[in-house]
Amino acid sequence: MELFDVYPLFDIAIEKGKGCKVWDDKGQEYLDLYGGHAVISIGHAHPHYVEAISKQVAKLGFYSNSVQNPLQKELAHRLGKACGYDDYQFFLINSGAEANENALKLASFYNGRTRILAAQKAFHGRTSLAVEATNNPKIVAPINDNKHVTFLPLNDLPAWEEEIKKDDVCAVIIECIQGVGGIRSVNAHFLRGLRDLCTKHDTVLICDEIQCGYGRSGKFFAHQHLGVKPDMITVAKGIGNGFPMAGVLISPKFKPVYGQLGTTFGGNHLACAAALAVLDVIESEHLVENAAEVGDYIMERLKSERLPHVVDVRGKGLMIGIELDVPYKEIRTRLVKEQHCFTGCSGTNVLRLLPPLCITKADADDFITRLKAAL
Repeated sequence: MELFDVYPLFDIAIEKGKGCKVWDDKGQEYLDLYGGHAVISIGHAHPHYVEAISKQVAKLGFYSNSVQNPLQKELAHRLGKACGYDDYQFFLINSGAEANENALKLASFYNGRTRILAAQKAFHGRTSLAVEATNNPKIVAPINDNKHVTFLPLNDLPAWEEEIKKDDVCAVIIECIQGVGGIRSVNAHFLRGLRDLCTKHDTVLICDEIQCGYGRSGKFFAHQHLGVKPDMITVAKGIGNGFPMAGVLISPKFKPVYGQLGTTFGGNHLACAAALAVLDVIESEHLVENAAEVGDYIMERLKSERLPHVVDVRGKGLMIGIELDVPYKEIRTRLVKEQHCFTGCSGTNVLRLLPPLCITKADADDFITRLKAAL
């Protein structure tokens, strides 16, 4: 049997990591500015994380959600304090797509409506409703025909107002910094306007913080830069530092109903131990503050260097897009094969930086040296 080949792969097998570096099976070291697609928040193989999950799996890795799990309650309490939403409720699942899927379902249960508004170039996942809300026809199957979703231009508040005032919209779902969409950010006027419109029309405002959240933007959540409080917040990726983990933060106005939502693996003991260890390290090593400081440093250096082929540098914290005047493919390949450095990409010409939040200024300088050579 062979793998179902759905990924274009580099001919590299990564077998270990430490901090912001990884090594392949031949011993070659790589600088990781990709973080496993924004998943690695506290760094590879952090000793506290390794110890926490090792202790937990030796005791109990999994039992079902038919019994009490004190680790879930501890995680909800700790996360609420860390992000400032201690009056919200927390529903635990396994992946970002599931988080958005469940948030959209809960919105529809809440107000009985069936239409969703999402942004052009949005990416919210590959499951049923999540992929309908993803603005990429190539990954939307015929069975998911976008019949529930209207896509609108990012930051064009009048266009969104025109749709919301029809009173048939159950939810607005928005990435405050679009990842796949090219590191495009919402502005304060737009997001605050959406908040006001959603409140007026009893429409649910969902902030998808799966990639831009969990400290990556330099605040715990990216929408907190803009002073807006959503009805639901979806999280994944960095919450488990590589262990499959996700959740929905749900405002107090929603009341849980037994059987409406459910999960087999979500919030299992091992996942909660991983997530608690992540919060320990984020807090003790001040990684949200580090994301803000080093992210600003990287962007300032990239702009001041005036590198060839670089036409724009944008983002927030450690979610950075480098727009090129050439397709990214050759540059990204040179970075990996010649400069031994991993980055991500968006569209056809944007290099996407999503490093672990523990990255240092020395790592940043090292990356810029490698990028110069590749360009």
